[in-house]
Amino acid sequence: MSTTTSPTPEPEGLAEPAEGPARPARLIQNEATTEIPVHLLFRDGPDPVSVPLRPTVVARRQGTGEQPRLRRPVPEKPHPLAEVDPDLVERPARVLPGAAGVFAGTCGAAGCLVTSWWAGVLPAPAVEVLWLPASAGLGPAQWAAYTGAGALGLFGFGGLARGRTGRAWVLELFGRYRGTVRRTGLLWVNPLTLRRRVDVRLRHWRSGEMPAADGNGVALRTVVLVVWRVKDTARATLGVEDHEAYLRECVEAALARVPVEVPGAARGSVEAAADTLTRLVVRDAGAVGLEVFSVRPVRVEYAPEVAAAMHRRRIAALDAQNRTTVLTSVVDSVEDTVTQLTLRGLVELDDYERKALVKDLTVAFCVGNGESAP
Repeated sequence: MSTTTSPTPEPEGLAEPAEGPARPARLIQNEATTEIPVHLLFRDGPDPVSVPLRPTVVARRQGTGEQPRLRRPVPEKPHPLAEVDPDLVERPARVLPGAAGVFAGTCGAAGCLVTSWWAGVLPAPAVEVLWLPASAGLGPAQWAAYTGAGALGLFGFGGLARGRTGRAWVLELFGRYRGTVRRTGLLWVNPLTLRRRVDVRLRHWRSGEMPAADGNGVALRTVVLVVWRVKDTARATLGVEDHEAYLRECVEAALARVPVEVPGAARGSVEAAADTLTRLVVRDAGAVGLEVFSVRPVRVEYAPEVAAAMHRRRIAALDAQNRTTVLTSVVDSVEDTVTQLTLRGLVELDDYERKALVKDLTVAFCVGNGESAP
């Protein structure tokens, strides 16, 4: 593209005749025009590659009336303990009814009895009672039959187990988690698995005295009541060494972060502290399969090292409050008395006499209330 600037117009008598059609007169003499080559507008070549443009985010300007920019919700980060072992999640184990174990054990015992008859090791009276023909010899076939029948009997009777309500078994086979048994009644479980009994009932734990602090940092001792249960038996048993000790440590850690109010504080602050404690413990304990319903302080008192000082401070505050109340009552009584005497015309007092009367009445009321005169 080229840019040309029109020259200064010459006088009419000296202007040469223009070639071609006459151009329209310019409204502004010193205007500049830009010529666009026509071949650039009607090209037959391929279109240029479009370059994606990144949108420009314009922030809100104060006082312009623009709509505020919406912020995308930030997803909550998972607890770091939630990724201890993603595959360690409770799942039901494969078990059989107890009748299958009883049947297998009975077949094994019967097989041992038949093998004994076959080997001729049964005593003669037993053979006569059972109407079995006598036989003799204990060879490899008899030993193999003994081994098979004995293994079947041990495998059948050894896998029998009784499931109870509120109890569960976590099964491990050669160090690998094989499932959880929550069924009740007589069951048959693989006798080669290692069974860990877990209590899955709703439980409450009353702690001992734990260190805490109030909003001002004063040391306290508190006893909390925790209502909880085991929700994921696999994580609670295999994900941590001792889930009860872990829960206790979680409660202590929450008490170190949340201020606890002493008895006599506002009820709202006490409830807020309990809710905050519950939320923190639920977040920490949920990573290991524990479900916590509530964590509430049931007894709060000052630590022994500050108990005496805080007791004196509280007594002084109560005494000051009592004195303030008594003094306010005395002043109100004196004011009412002087006002009633003046309004009824019983006395006519100037400023000096009024001050003296007020002083005398104040002393009298204070002495009557058991307080010394100021």
